Amino acid sequence: MRLTSARTGATAGRRGPALRLGLAVLCAAALALPAGSASAAGAAPGTPKAPAASSSCGTTDAAQGRPATASSTESAAFPASAAVDGDPGTRWSSAFSDPQWLQVDLGSDQQICQVVLTWEAAYAKAYQIQTSEDGTTWTTVYATTSGAGGTETLNVSGSGRYIRLYGTQRATQWGYSLWEFAVHTGGSGVPPVQGGGDLGPNVLVYDPSMSSSSIQASLDSVFNQQQSAQFGTGRYALFFKPGTYNGLNANIGFYTSVAGLGLNPDDTQLNGDVTVDAGWNNGNATQNFWRSAENLAVRPSSGTDRWAAAQAAPLRRMHIEGGLNLSPTGYGWASGGYIADSQVDGSVGNYSQQQWYTRDSTIGGFSNGVWNQVFSGVNGAPAQSFPNPPYTTLATTPESREKPYLYLDQSGGYQVFVPTARTAASGPSWANGATTPGSSLPLSQFYVVKPGATAETINQALAQGLNLLFTPGVYHVDQTIDVTRPDTVVLGLGLATIVPDNGVTALRTADVDGVRLAGLLIDAGPVSSPVLLRIGQPGAGADHSADPTSMQDVFVRIGGAGPGAAQTAVEVDANNTLIDHTWIWRADHGTGVGWTVNPADYGLEVHGDDVLATGLFVEHFEKYDVEWSGERGRTIFFQNEIAYDAPDQAAIQNGSTLGYAAYKVDDGVTTHEAWGVGSYCYFDVDPTIRVDHGFEVPDTPNVKLHDALVVSLGGDGQFNHVVNGTGAATSGTSTTPSTVTSYP
Repeated sequence: MRLTSARTGATAGRRGPALRLGLAVLCAAALALPAGSASAAGAAPGTPKAPAASSSCGTTDAAQGRPATASSTESAAFPASAAVDGDPGTRWSSAFSDPQWLQVDLGSDQQICQVVLTWEAAYAKAYQIQTSEDGTTWTTVYATTSGAGGTETLNVSGSGRYIRLYGTQRATQWGYSLWEFAVHTGGSGVPPVQGGGDLGPNVLVYDPSMSSSSIQASLDSVFNQQQSAQFGTGRYALFFKPGTYNGLNANIGFYTSVAGLGLNPDDTQLNGDVTVDAGWNNGNATQNFWRSAENLAVRPSSGTDRWAAAQAAPLRRMHIEGGLNLSPTGYGWASGGYIADSQVDGSVGNYSQQQWYTRDSTIGGFSNGVWNQVFSGVNGAPAQSFPNPPYTTLATTPESREKPYLYLDQSGGYQVFVPTARTAASGPSWANGATTPGSSLPLSQFYVVKPGATAETINQALAQGLNLLFTPGVYHVDQTIDVTRPDTVVLGLGLATIVPDNGVTALRTADVDGVRLAGLLIDAGPVSSPVLLRIGQPGAGADHSADPTSMQDVFVRIGGAGPGAAQTAVEVDANNTLIDHTWIWRADHGTGVGWTVNPADYGLEVHGDDVLATGLFVEHFEKYDVEWSGERGRTIFFQNEIAYDAPDQAAIQNGSTLGYAAYKVDDGVTTHEAWGVGSYCYFDVDPTIRVDHGFEVPDTPNVKLHDALVVSLGGDGQFNHVVNGTGAATSGTSTTPSTVTSYP
């Protein structure tokens, strides 16, 4: 411990305001600068220099009262928080060594224009001011090697959620000590954002008064454009006002959503078909991605509707008044899929679908199964029978909350319905004409985001307390979209796509209650992002069980549409988060694809406790596709393909383990449970590659897997086991799963 009497003028403990002001005056007198100097610190050659202060630089201290952390403290009497508490008599003081830092979380991305450092006698000779989007990757906005102490006013230009002083050389034998670390932010120049308005050029709304031929012509025009546009930029949402429509066949192509605008599905009756088939790909439906149907009653013209979809193609809140065929014409390959909150009066024909998940629905029956067909809360589901047939059936879903959706109220105004969570759910939330529990938000409470909108404007809208409704389009952002208000709704229409251009995190939420993220595609940019979507913040610890954050039909892609890179696709730090239907995909085909072209180590990292995933699709990451370190996590249905393009065994060697597991539960976790989980390998670059296991979990009684399988597709690579050292190895070219019904 420092002996306070050893320093000239020092007194024990916290200093009062008078002494602090006296020291500041003494330092200022002894170290006065020439008239006109901007600060008491000169800039070293080759380092960023402080620009002139912006006329719009605010006077409010954005750091005051914000969470602060430090590399060290001299003692408990001098915490990091004392530098941002607004009290001139308290201070932070570090240990007596280099380097040291003091960091402040501003809560959201800010345009930072000025920093004021009020030093105690122990000041920095050399230091940097740094900003960060995520608290991990830092950008230096000011640096000096000739700090003078006293009060230093630094005019800077930068942005970030986090800001820190990084000291590299002390001016005294003591540590670094600040009375105050003040941060001033500039006006963005963005005028106040208005809520409401029209839905933009890529939303088409049909009315029962329109002729069937005109509606069909419009549907066909969109489909002809989108049918094979797997990596195109077109985005469309097709809405039907409540009423009855006859003789229509809505073929649904890429990046197209079709939905009714009633409060309940039966408010909008379509006598005809909503169709997904695979004619564009010679009858192979394994690439029928990124499309959706929602909130409609459909009476199929032939008695059976066809939805031959792959990943990221949900059926939600649908009433199929007949049967449902999940395979393409000709029964070619198919790899889906997801149904939720729906009713199928007839039977669901699975046929060639490798895997499928159905949640909280009613069906008239289900036939066939290939590898992994999972049901939770489904009336009429087949009985539990994995692995033959491969049905995993749970009577209820432990917790679920349906996706927000757009509808028209009785006066013809747009509202967004926000469902509440259900526990031990079974069957559709709207069964027998009931209204789904929840509340409505008028469109005036949303910033209607249209193509061309900037991240700055989007964040301005959020700062005003507006929700976000992304209309169909592709949105390039140069700063993180920061959601900090509890119960904010961020809803995308027509697979609205967010692309981070400069390595920022595309979207993140604070550790707050009840944020709803839905209907979005996040597409990595060419500059690697540390994480593309973050829910909560590192170290988050709040209990959100009464009002959890949810991500639903939020899809993430790295590569395919062009070069893309990220360290981690999705990180969930907030407790109690609901992950309901996501496809997190490092591309294995398309443009910008290759082991070093679209690199990404981790698909989903879960650090929060009590997180539930229902309908989890994660594929092709170069290390763990899913890594789970939070306690009491649960997954119902997991589909995975190990990265195909590993150049050789060495590229995926994990210490002494052959390859990375698709689904890893960290060693320190004591409670975790998963049902209906499968991983496939197809090492087409080096078919000799072997992976020790698809699933890696701690050997403890309360970490349990039910109905797990691994498959070698055509014998290109093999698994040695299913879970840890349990389960037979895959072998040969027969594409026969190796299964474990219960672990341990």
